[in-house]
Amino acid sequence: MLLILAQWLQSDFGFLRVVNYITFRAVMATLTALLIGLVFGPWVIRQLTFLKVGQAVRLNGPKTHLIKTGTPTMGGVLILIGIAISTLLWADLSNRFIWAVLWVTLGFGIVGWVDDYRKVVYKNPEGMSSKEKYFWQSLIGFVAAIYLVFAITDFSNTNFINSFIRWKNEGFILGSPKNLNLVVPFFKEISYPLGAIGFVILTYLVIVGSSNAVNLTDGLDGLVIMPVILVAGALGVFAYVSGNTIYAKYLIFPFIPGTGELLIFCGAIGGAGLAFLWFNAHPAQVFMGDVGALALGGALGTIAVIVRQEIVLFIMGGIFVIETLSVVLQVAWFKYTKKKFGEGRRIFKMAPLHHHFELSGWKETQVVVRFWIITLILVLIGLSSLKLR
Repeated sequence: MLLILAQWLQSDFGFLRVVNYITFRAVMATLTALLIGLVFGPWVIRQLTFLKVGQAVRLNGPKTHLIKTGTPTMGGVLILIGIAISTLLWADLSNRFIWAVLWVTLGFGIVGWVDDYRKVVYKNPEGMSSKEKYFWQSLIGFVAAIYLVFAITDFSNTNFINSFIRWKNEGFILGSPKNLNLVVPFFKEISYPLGAIGFVILTYLVIVGSSNAVNLTDGLDGLVIMPVILVAGALGVFAYVSGNTIYAKYLIFPFIPGTGELLIFCGAIGGAGLAFLWFNAHPAQVFMGDVGALALGGALGTIAVIVRQEIVLFIMGGIFVIETLSVVLQVAWFKYTKKKFGEGRRIFKMAPLHHHFELSGWKETQVVVRFWIITLILVLIGLSSLKLR
């Protein structure tokens, strides 16, 4: 929005030309989202408290968490407001990728909001049924995947409908455009052709999977938001490289015009995330809730798909992956041993993994900071793939 205004006025006010630079707008988007969060954060917390939107703590969770009962949840609304306003102000609104990421982020945010609302109103920690939640996540993810097939290959906002109709009439055969290949990091020219169908399936799995992985990780004060900020910042670097023909050619990256604009969105995530952390740091004044966790996870997955760095996301988001695997292994092993021995057994003291460390004697703040450190290391490893190829 401000980009259009600046371009209109720059003939009279030359200094407004700086707004044309993506890096400048990314910095401003970060600061704008940060300011929105810090200014409106106390008001949002007061409103959530007034509405009695308090967290229902799991009865089978760590006993130390019972003191958190009643802490306002659904604070992810503050993050989404900051991201949306900042992005709409500073991004190029004609960019096809900006709208794709906003669709996923806000769509998953709505799903999370309904889930949180049911938890609060009905005092049920489980919230929305897993089948219902998965259906809406799948619908949003699948629509985004179909759209991105053409957004990445056609380089146009206006050709989507015609391209989709043509694809349908040709029997859903699009061939194997190079930009849809699965890129393997740390190798110069190793990538695997997916084709349109393969790309849609992979994109769906990445978006929905990353959304749920971030949601599972959100269990301690400040635990999930810092890794999200770090991963988003790194993905912003990849987006800027992929959208710049010179950098993409030099670093042997797929050149996808328009991806650089996602740096503004990643900056907005960083700013809104830092503002939220101000209130979510231990002891938390507000919790993110599914409205924030599902949305942020979906956003990270979508950006990673657009810049063709799904494997790098898997590396940088290693904490999210490990937390998810701990739940899967715990449930699978419990069911297997119950069927085989008549009594369910556990691999971890409690899943997700952060609860295991809590019950092993780590303080909550120790778990959080150590997981931050691990994420920082993984993000640096992911960023090293820019040059180590």
